[in-house]
Amino acid sequence: QVQLVESGGGLVQAGGSLRLSCAASESIFGMNVAAWYRQAPGKQCEWVAGMIGGRTTNYVDSVKGRFTISRDNAKNTVYLQMDSLKPEDTAVYYCALGRNSWYEYWGQGTQVTVSS
Repeated sequence: QVQLVESGGGLVQAGGSLRLSCAASESIFGMNVAAWYRQAPGKQCEWVAGMIGGRTTNYVDSVKGRFTISRDNAKNTVYLQMDSLKPEDTAVYYCALGRNSWYEYWGQGTQVTVSS
């Protein structure tokens, strides 16, 4: 079982930036899909960003132009760069990876809080 550990969350003012990291316990070279999800208080878990084949990326409309998903296979790490943060971005963010088109491995989450 691949272990994923998210980090980089914290408290930031609206308009600020954070970079989340998702470190894997082993090589992610064979992980074809990667994604970030988030869950705000009292709400359902929401898909935020995804990457297929290490190239194609997609984002939920609310974060397009502000968030960027990337990966560094040499460091066994997936990233989520978050810019121009808004209070509505406040949530626990989860990293997910999979070998094919579904997500087999999930992290424990990291809290992101954006103040107005």
